[in-house]
Amino acid sequence: MMLKNPDFRQALLKSINIDGRPTSDYDLNKDVQLPENRKLRQAAVLIGLQRINSEYHVVLTKRSSAMKHHPGQIAFPGGKRDDGDKTLTHTALREAFEEIALPQDNVDVIGVLPPHETVTGFQVTPVLGLIHRIYDPIAEIGEVDEIFSVPLAYVTDIQNFRIEAREWRGQMRHYYCVPYGPYYIWGATARILRALADRL
Repeated sequence: MMLKNPDFRQALLKSINIDGRPTSDYDLNKDVQLPENRKLRQAAVLIGLQRINSEYHVVLTKRSSAMKHHPGQIAFPGGKRDDGDKTLTHTALREAFEEIALPQDNVDVIGVLPPHETVTGFQVTPVLGLIHRIYDPIAEIGEVDEIFSVPLAYVTDIQNFRIEAREWRGQMRHYYCVPYGPYYIWGATARILRALADRL
């Protein structure tokens, strides 16, 4: 129903203003005890929504298989905060321009979702934005193998999410996934999408 709302931007704004707690890669693993004084590095990603025909899609990337961390995984455009970034929103927009050539002035920023803590020690802030115009995406060589999109309606339908498990550092760890066609969306990306789905 929400996707048919004529005031789509206002509906999105209302949804992200709902009170909600931060998420983490540990949400489904209550046995993990995290130190209270841990220091997390700041990062941000862009949940970019682009209208294709009459349907909104989420822009995603497939990380390069040559990357040291998370090679070949599905991710939002984004990365760690640089010293020159005034805000985490600037981080998300800068990274999106670097990774997929999305001009910053082509994004109408709606707001941010609560941060997500990753097993790699980052606190990732998801920035939600509408992409105004059609643009020519260009993958950053060495970091991005593919740029694609998935229907927003699909990745915000809770019924499309699964909980799976795999061994990590000698223990079984559970995580969300939301497979779409040939793309296996899991981990932090799926958890952030699940948090957005809960709001919508």
